[in-house]
Amino acid sequence: MSKRIEHDFLGEREIPQDVYYGIQTLRALENFHITGIPLKTEPVFVQALGYVKKAAAMANRDLGVLDKHIAEYIIKACDRVISGEFDNQFLSDLIQGGAGTSVNMNANEVIANVALEMMGKQKGQYEFCHPNNHVNCSQSTNDAYPTAFRIALINKLTGYTEILNNLAQAFADKGVEFRNVLKMGRTQLQDAVPMSLGDEFKAFATNLNEELARVEESKRLISEVNMGATAIGTGVNAPKGYPDLVIKYLREVTQLDLSLAGDLIEATYDAGAYVQLSGVLKRTAVKVSKICNDLRLLSSGPRAGLNEINLPPMQPGSSIMPGKVNPVIPEVVNQTAFYVIGADLTVTLAAEAGQLQLNVMEPVLSFALFTAISYMSNACRTLREKCVLGITANAERTRDMVMNSIGIVTQLNPIIGYEQSAAIAREALETGKSVHDIAVKEKKLITQEKWDEIYTFNNLIRPQFIQ
Repeated sequence: MSKRIEHDFLGEREIPQDVYYGIQTLRALENFHITGIPLKTEPVFVQALGYVKKAAAMANRDLGVLDKHIAEYIIKACDRVISGEFDNQFLSDLIQGGAGTSVNMNANEVIANVALEMMGKQKGQYEFCHPNNHVNCSQSTNDAYPTAFRIALINKLTGYTEILNNLAQAFADKGVEFRNVLKMGRTQLQDAVPMSLGDEFKAFATNLNEELARVEESKRLISEVNMGATAIGTGVNAPKGYPDLVIKYLREVTQLDLSLAGDLIEATYDAGAYVQLSGVLKRTAVKVSKICNDLRLLSSGPRAGLNEINLPPMQPGSSIMPGKVNPVIPEVVNQTAFYVIGADLTVTLAAEAGQLQLNVMEPVLSFALFTAISYMSNACRTLREKCVLGITANAERTRDMVMNSIGIVTQLNPIIGYEQSAAIAREALETGKSVHDIAVKEKKLITQEKWDEIYTFNNLIRPQFIQ
């Protein structure tokens, strides 16, 4: 395999001639064996780096600090990176030291070498297009990396919200399907009062729809970027007018509503927007996990549990117990939620660990947020497709449990009072008799006609005040 020699201030290294990355990326590959998950596994991040470098080249061209000929080749190279053509050249580990310098240089080197080939030059002939002098012109890792990170997050969240919305809609559809299924509501795992199974599922949908609004709020915070801050927010080595111009081009190339931070020094070290987003992801994970807990409870049994609903059977549930089927989809979603909840602590600690003018922990912030969004997306898609869409109701069983429940005595409170209602409940619990038989047949506290008026399906799920 042919090699080329590249150098940095630490010395010279041989680089395979067929790769587009250079010496600084090579050093990163040697230094950071942490997750084993390379940058290429997050193509939205690679694409976002292309957007940042393209907008910077356009602004630098207009301001006369970058030769127009070189700028045009950089712009064309960026377009090819944005298209995904060179994703396999982005190999830096997602967790690394250096505040993301290796990621930034990975992008600079690939774009420079793509541009050189388009110029008719050899890879590594950096006198014609240099990773630092040209591709990284008017930038530093400290503004290019977080800007690309935020663009990637916004685009990644777009797919996530679509999946979450589809899950919410699936629950809403089940709410309509189960609207006439009478069941017992429960508090503290004890019988409470009757309700519709449809309302229970509709509430799941409402619960998730609330999260969609929270994600949109977080996206607005993420949309404020520090491009043009360069090293610490003072704008060192950037020409006058560059920050506003590069944001203008970024908005054009990304089609996103990005804005320039009002205080670039603050924006260069602050990670508050990531904490906010992570908190929203955790909140959603908690809610989805709670719903999965409910699905597992409602489907428990089938004969020695609640058995109110049936989850689609996905696989044999035991290597020793024949015929056993487990709620494996809610279980795997639970576990995913636990990971996301843990990732939120990582984000919290990383955001707090920034010192002075830079938060060097941004790589682990990106890893935690990218994986949390990816895993939650996969979990929500799986939950919808392999579980929720196939749920069926055991309507006869749920109705029988309601009418045999002691909880329905609550509807008698306005008519016979709490004390007598409590006495009926206690007797029913001790003897196994039904509330109906005690109240109507034995104690004759209400008539059968009144019972029939109170205990209609509609009045059980949408109770009206009856005396």
